[in-house]
Amino acid sequence: MANNSNQAKAPMPNLSTPEFLTDRQRWDALIHRNSQAEGTFLYAVKTTGIYCRPTCASRLPNRANVRFFTTCPDAEQADFRACKRCQPNTISSRQQQSDTIANIYKLIETSNRSLSLSALAKAAGLSQYHFHHLFKTAVGITPKQYAAIDRAKRMRIELEQGTSVTQAIYNSGFGTSSNFYQGASGMLGMTPTDYKQGASGIRIRFAVQESILGWMLVAATDRGICTIEFGETPEALIHQLQTRFSHAQFCAGDASFTSWVEQVANVVKTPERGLDLPLDIQGTAFQQRVWQILQTIPVGSTASYTEVAQRLGQPKAVRAVANACAANQLAVAIPCHRVIGSKGAITSYRWGVDRKRKLLSHEAAFMLQSSGANHY
Repeated sequence: MANNSNQAKAPMPNLSTPEFLTDRQRWDALIHRNSQAEGTFLYAVKTTGIYCRPTCASRLPNRANVRFFTTCPDAEQADFRACKRCQPNTISSRQQQSDTIANIYKLIETSNRSLSLSALAKAAGLSQYHFHHLFKTAVGITPKQYAAIDRAKRMRIELEQGTSVTQAIYNSGFGTSSNFYQGASGMLGMTPTDYKQGASGIRIRFAVQESILGWMLVAATDRGICTIEFGETPEALIHQLQTRFSHAQFCAGDASFTSWVEQVANVVKTPERGLDLPLDIQGTAFQQRVWQILQTIPVGSTASYTEVAQRLGQPKAVRAVANACAANQLAVAIPCHRVIGSKGAITSYRWGVDRKRKLLSHEAAFMLQSSGANHY
């Protein structure tokens, strides 16, 4: 087959849709002509020798005659030819839209100024209305919300690298200092100057102890607990904390703080007790909304990223929800481990998938044991 510029070397990944990794999932998507499966796999029919998109309008084949492939070359190497009806070896409109959104991601993430909706729409070659609708449908949040999350991340990086506050505000795309200072405290957990100086003058109490998940570090500012981390060694955890707050005044905890650490340890061991402690939560407004929802997921229960997005009132914000979970620095207190894949898969976790699996298993067993004790 002759090469041409429109040939798709591999299906483009969807930006905010479920994965179709197993043959069973793919067959189910094929039966229902699930548009979310477009660009994730191809199917071929043995009796016709043709491969198609999962959304092809051709007659549904017999399951016994169907094979699934990830890319066009894979199907063609197996002696199947492209369907002339759905043209799986050309770039679909959905793939073109994915490419457009990916390019806008890069534009937002590399710009040193806040870009207007009209500027982003022009870069995408679309009307403002069409672009805004396309972006929110694909990503789940508006371009403005996505830019705010990206600016907050870039601001923290700039300050940690020693950039002046004024220059960091400009480099991060906030445009004016007033735009930044409106949400600076909640975003950074302290003033920008204190954050830039590695939390200079900020007193941080911390303690490290063993738990059923390995070594655990708990740290707190005067505002509340700012860090709950799991790690392989005490030294690694302490180094990580000291790097994050390089100029803070670290000190051992007093009796009050010791009781906080005990509460955290007890929540890991006996999760039903819950955690009623002040938290110094640092994140964007969107991240904090996600974290508030995570705190409502009961012990022994789970929710998918899609379900969390739906509770936010933004059902397409699956990717953004996943990013918020990954940004959480308060393990257990904000139970991001209770968020799993749409098919029940144990997905990524800041402190390791094995810890996530163990936490969920421990919570489920604990609740089962508790319900048995209550029954008798």
